[in-house]
Amino acid sequence: MARLPRLSLPGLPHHVIQRGNNRQAIVADTGDRERLLSLWADQAPRFGVALHAYMLMDNHFHLLVTPTTADGLPQFMQAVGRSYVRGFNDRHGRSGTLWEGRYRATVLHAERYLLPCMVYMDLNPVRAGLVVEAREHAWSSHQHYAGLRTDRFVSPHPLYWTLGNTPFAREAAYTDLVRQGIPTRDQLLLTEATLQGWAVGDPAFVAALQQATPRRLVKARAGRRPTLQTSER
Repeated sequence: MARLPRLSLPGLPHHVIQRGNNRQAIVADTGDRERLLSLWADQAPRFGVALHAYMLMDNHFHLLVTPTTADGLPQFMQAVGRSYVRGFNDRHGRSGTLWEGRYRATVLHAERYLLPCMVYMDLNPVRAGLVVEAREHAWSSHQHYAGLRTDRFVSPHPLYWTLGNTPFAREAAYTDLVRQGIPTRDQLLLTEATLQGWAVGDPAFVAALQQATPRRLVKARAGRRPTLQTSER
């Protein structure tokens, strides 16, 4: 079956996953990590991409972004990917590909899934057994939202501002969300939908979104003609 084109719709949040080829490491040291963050910071505004959150692991990364144009996200990812691989190969005396093919992405229903997606991202190193608490992982936007440091290239989504009337209230509320975690069902949904490119939202959101693109947005039921259905099924 032909692979569906990636979703890239302006004005909506997108969850992005980029993996290393054959699950190999995409960073070897602090210099690599700092360079990747620097590229995100430099290239996001260049292509009109608001970067809300990030999570950098050894062999993959997650981004939560909102592009302002249909081409902004793919252009941003291409610019970062090409520049980073050239530098990585030069630094470590290697050649060839680093990424596991093209990046994976999905569009999120912000009111329902944006904050859960941020929590899902922040808890990656906890689920992997690398840290006990999300705040212990330095290479993510969690410390920014928890008030432990400032990442100037991070652009909070408007929904984050609804968590409280003061910076302290918002930081405390967000830290509490991460402490609570998200249901396993939402975790699996966000993973599968992003890897497969299905939109994440309730039926009304998906139906409205389908009016903006001819691309199928949900997984078809086996043996039946594709119909719109909730991505929470």
